[in-house]
Amino acid sequence: MHEDNSLRDMLKEKSATAFAPTLSAAATNTPLNGKINHSVCAWCYDMPLEDLCREARQIGIPAIDLVEPTDFHILQKYDLTCALVATNGPEWGITKGFNTPAHHDALVTYFKYYIDETAKAGFSNVVCFSGNRNGMDDQQGLENCVKGLQRIISYAEKKKVTLVMELLNSKVDHPDYQCDHTAWGVALCESIGSPNFRLLYDIYHMQIMEGDVIRHIRQHHACFAHYHTGGVPGRNEIDTTQELYYPAIMKAIYETGFKGYVAQEFVPAGPDKIASLRQAIQICDIS
Repeated sequence: MHEDNSLRDMLKEKSATAFAPTLSAAATNTPLNGKINHSVCAWCYDMPLEDLCREARQIGIPAIDLVEPTDFHILQKYDLTCALVATNGPEWGITKGFNTPAHHDALVTYFKYYIDETAKAGFSNVVCFSGNRNGMDDQQGLENCVKGLQRIISYAEKKKVTLVMELLNSKVDHPDYQCDHTAWGVALCESIGSPNFRLLYDIYHMQIMEGDVIRHIRQHHACFAHYHTGGVPGRNEIDTTQELYYPAIMKAIYETGFKGYVAQEFVPAGPDKIASLRQAIQICDIS
């Protein structure tokens, strides 16, 4: 069938600009709408944390994600919160977590420190991980995580801190990671049965593993304490270079009554990383 090239080009141009502000437009300090509480992950930006804090304040971002307690004072200098405290150290983290009973004693001590430091700073959320399967089936891994987390969860409750387990993809970035599907994470959340254990729904990771992002958010939002963004494929900008439509995803999050933070966790591919961050905030800042 013959195509009308002018119509095709017009539609292509409209689709490319339908939801993403240009970098120049996003660079203006437009007041944010307030429906989404924005954060940004520190590791994605090749700059000193203090510089990122200054940029966040300029944009209107009130929080930084994945900062260690040793750097809390930098955030506090700029009146920023740590929306999700980092714990992925050299000994414990993504590959070695609560699904292995041999790790539980050390993990209890490790997380008591992070819970204490988080509470002292007045922050609320600490990230945690399942660990890799290493041949373990999912039911056994679930039971092991429950046993390990139950040893620390009452302490978290006492300190008013929430342990937040991240959902990660095992297909591209984290081979063999166990908490790699929403259903598994939700089953763990329900088994522990504490408001101080929740999930980090990473939109990038779960799009890779299972898609159907908005339905999962609507169905399981009670288990989600935190959200991360990222463009698919590639984990770069969340604009029209990738397959997810973030304004609709943000609208779905807002409609659940979510009061926590949505953090940008894409790795800027463009030369101006802060311009990319401003653009992402504008895309997610629904009216």
